Amino acid sequence: MISLHHLPNQQRGEKTVIFLRRHWIEVLTIFLYFLGFLLIPAAFYLIILSTGTDITNILWQTFGILGICTYSIVGLLLLMTMFTDYYLDTWIVTSERIVNIEQLGLFSRVISTLHLNQVQDVTAETHGFFSTIFTFGNVHIQTAGSTERFNFKNVDNPEDVKHKIVELVENDKRRHGDDSR
Repeated sequence: MISLHHLPNQQRGEKTVIFLRRHWIEVLTIFLYFLGFLLIPAAFYLIILSTGTDITNILWQTFGILGICTYSIVGLLLLMTMFTDYYLDTWIVTSERIVNIEQLGLFSRVISTLHLNQVQDVTAETHGFFSTIFTFGNVHIQTAGSTERFNFKNVDNPEDVKHKIVELVENDKRRHGDDSR
């Protein structure tokens, strides 16, 4: 995990201004998926009971226990994968650059860095009923670098994030002069 006090290639005087993760509603979504995942075996059990099948048979018990164990392991693996993806997807905005850390599955991570002088445009968008009520959305940063667009997915208060990034870009432009663009 990257420490906010010692970022890779940290420049002298560089300070962390914004640390972002996806909105907490994502954790609620993961929990609801998990609850739905738990309801499937209960529904399956009720269907088997309604057909009048004798579940006291040793064959049904063996396959039932094996099936429940396999289903539980797969469910926990999916839950942990979704939570790991949520927890390790982070965006760090410093006084000099933007660091995008994206977890892709369990064993793959992409870390991209963008210096503030490469930012060309910052867009905040909120779509949908829940996004509007809970004030979360996406922030897109158009760049002049090799990665054409940085996407901050489902972050809290995207308009505030956008304004802060624009302010940091303007401060960077003033500090380093217009010739850096």
